[in-house]
Amino acid sequence: MARRVKQTSSRGSTVQQSQRLPGDVMGRAPADSIDELEIAQRDREEAWTADHIEATPIAAAQATDLEPQQLSNALFSPLESSDSDCISPDDFDETGYLRLNPDVRSAIESGQFASGYVHYYWHGKAEGRAVPDTRSEARNVILASAYDRARDNIFAQPARCSIDELIIAPAAGLMIVGWIDDASDPLSCIRVVGPDWRVVIDASRFFRVRRGDVENTCDGRAHAFGFIGFLHFEQGGEGSTQIRVELSQAGGSSTSLHCGPTLVEDLELRDKVLAALASASFFSSSSIESMSYLSRGVGAELVRFNKSVTRRIVAAPYVERFGPRTGSPRGSIIVCLYGKPEFFFVQNCLFAGLPGIEDYEFIYVSNSPEMAETLLREAHCASLIYGLAVTVVILSGNAGFGAANNAGARIARSDRLLAVNPDVFPRDRNWAKKHTELLSAVPAEQSRLFGVPLYYDDGSLMHGGMYFEVEVGVSLASGRASPVRICRTQHYGKGAPAKSLQFNRPRPVPAVTGAFMSVDRSWYEQLEGFTEDFIFGHYEDADLCLKSLSRGAPPWVHDIRLWHLEGKGSTRSRPHEGGSIVNRWLFSTKWMSTIDAGLIGPEPTHPLMQNAGTTPLESDRHGKRRIVRQLGRVG
Repeated sequence: MARRVKQTSSRGSTVQQSQRLPGDVMGRAPADSIDELEIAQRDREEAWTADHIEATPIAAAQATDLEPQQLSNALFSPLESSDSDCISPDDFDETGYLRLNPDVRSAIESGQFASGYVHYYWHGKAEGRAVPDTRSEARNVILASAYDRARDNIFAQPARCSIDELIIAPAAGLMIVGWIDDASDPLSCIRVVGPDWRVVIDASRFFRVRRGDVENTCDGRAHAFGFIGFLHFEQGGEGSTQIRVELSQAGGSSTSLHCGPTLVEDLELRDKVLAALASASFFSSSSIESMSYLSRGVGAELVRFNKSVTRRIVAAPYVERFGPRTGSPRGSIIVCLYGKPEFFFVQNCLFAGLPGIEDYEFIYVSNSPEMAETLLREAHCASLIYGLAVTVVILSGNAGFGAANNAGARIARSDRLLAVNPDVFPRDRNWAKKHTELLSAVPAEQSRLFGVPLYYDDGSLMHGGMYFEVEVGVSLASGRASPVRICRTQHYGKGAPAKSLQFNRPRPVPAVTGAFMSVDRSWYEQLEGFTEDFIFGHYEDADLCLKSLSRGAPPWVHDIRLWHLEGKGSTRSRPHEGGSIVNRWLFSTKWMSTIDAGLIGPEPTHPLMQNAGTTPLESDRHGKRRIVRQLGRVG
């Protein structure tokens, strides 16, 4: 019978965990003793074979004239062990096992074992040998585990690499930033091990980015050396001691590093991740490559994380009311504030005293808790000076445009909700009266959700409704050129002279801006308000419009004119730019098929856009039809 493997007795292998012998000990052993060991082992294997002859393909393997290595693979690869915790051959990391147990590698080289899995199955598991569990561990899920100090010094450093930052928000998430020279052996996963927890982050949860500093030290080689990883979790991550990070590469090699984590709150972690996304450098278009990576899993991870932050922020708002409380108002004007408290008093001043304004209440929701004292003081003063009914809602952090408006809607006292930006002011003195009259004058389907013409301070048009365009870019993130489609919103007639009244006529449009949006409260609640998946603010308005349109009620534009000092009412920083990137990806992913079905361009063919007066083609004074696309600019 051909010799299958060279092993020791059933009590353990020659390379024991408690006392590891030199790798060539079997090579120096007398031939007679080796033969005795082989005979004993063969007898044990044959007894095992007899017990399992019906359950395994051993009989078929023995019936053939196989070489020793082939027969060993036939015997041990398909084992159906009764031990439920035994790693299967498919999940076993051969290279990693030999790296963690170099004496086993030496034993294989000297012919004592056919493979690392053979040793593991017969001896290593019982001996408690170190096993490279990164291949079979659950991905992107934080797990409770004791810190294994035995692994601290096991790994060599086969790759040049560094961990620049490890930022952890306990019970919230972590971000890891670094680089690795892995051009010939790509990084496959990152294992982060804390004092009583561990997590394996796979390639779906990290970006590969350019690092100019590393490229300069690597002879200018063009390679995405950098990585930015992010993972959201709701428990674990505690501990300020040294954290072990294992960078595993596709070929089986790993590098172990230690670093001290920076512990932060969830709000700071969100800002850092989004700022890193906004600053990331790629070999092709940053916007396109970002979309490609977000689609792999990072995007969904960021959305889940942001929603958990938002839920905590809006759970316990501080609410204080000022001014008169006589009856139920006809409408609730909800204004979301961030970073600039000065527009609060200006807006009160310019809206006060206008015809019909007494039928409305104002609800200011602040995403900047540091402005609380200023806002409460000015609300008290404004109520005494202007007599407006004002409610101030203070949130503990930036919940974003959608969540802030939803918080305001929950405490509104009317059946009509108006989302209004803090930098929107009345151009038409009778705007409030016209708004109230319009609600009873037009059919319900034309007033469920509508917007209005908005103008820049120079008199040119800022908004006459919105439509959608689709861009197609090329991503190189996967190593080959792949098309990426992204949606964007555009405004009808943006920048047109004030006399271009064709954009003011009442008509259904694909979407309207959230700078001024009037919606029936019951309809708003049926649509479940603004979607809170979006980060900070961008695309929530178009999302709400498409939710309405998908349920048979397209948004309309009605001719009530206001000023809009676009972008002046709040502050904007790098994290907000990162949030906009995520939002554009999310909106495109969610609505691309709907937009493809007749909503692309300024002349949508969707059936709900074909009502009277809906076409964007207008007759000029000579009776010729012209396309308003020439006046459409990016919104």
